[in-house]
Amino acid sequence: MEITYTKCGDYLLPNLILKPRKQENLNKYGLMRLDYLKKNKSALYQQLLMQDKLYDHLFSVSIEAEEKVYYLINELIKLDDYINGELKSTNQMLWVQKMNNCKNVAEEIVLKELIYGDSI
Repeated sequence: MEITYTKCGDYLLPNLILKPRKQENLNKYGLMRLDYLKKNKSALYQQLLMQDKLYDHLFSVSIEAEEKVYYLINELIKLDDYINGELKSTNQMLWVQKMNNCKNVAEEIVLKELIYGDSI
């Protein structure tokens, strides 16, 4: 592989060009992971960026996080016998409160494991 350089002042900077790719939108988990890597793991961020693996990493984390949140919410609902259609029709505010609690617990688990974790 031949690398060309551009002189900027006293420095020679490599001419790095990223491969063109179809851009798909990241969900909130992918964007949160990007923000975390930029602010707290700059070496890993730079490494992924230079190897042209950053977007693939962010996209895989966003898909995995979304699937895991959905799975955990359903599992938490199954564990709570009180959440059912009868509760929804009789006490809608309590049902919403319990559903929001399940969602918050699932998201907190995913944020700790996938978004703010050190795994790649």
